[in-house]
Amino acid sequence: MVMQADKNIFKDNEIILEPSYPLKYSKDVIAMTETDPELLNGVYREISEKLGIETALQLHQLFKGQQISFPSRFLNPAMIHKCILQEFDGTNIRMLAVKYGYSEKTIRRILREQGSKKTMKERGI
Repeated sequence: MVMQADKNIFKDNEIILEPSYPLKYSKDVIAMTETDPELLNGVYREISEKLGIETALQLHQLFKGQQISFPSRFLNPAMIHKCILQEFDGTNIRMLAVKYGYSEKTIRRILREQGSKKTMKERGI
């Protein structure tokens, strides 16, 4: 509960705005979920089992109500392409493919596409 003196901080146009604090569960409820994970809703149960209840609570607070899609690639492709260009020495396509999880064909395509973009930039096109 916010004390009366603290409420003035949130006062706007004579309306007292309560600060929005994250939803807090009692320690008893959290303890119950550790012994009976079925209390947790679907994905939160999976997250709790793999990463812990605190992480599940934080993810709930940050993203509740949203639909989230995780890209299949963990790393940013544009940044990886830059790394490939910097590391390419003319003979290490196979090594780059293994290192970054791409096929050799994809590495060649990246080098070709990025090389043509670089050439276009140099020509002012």
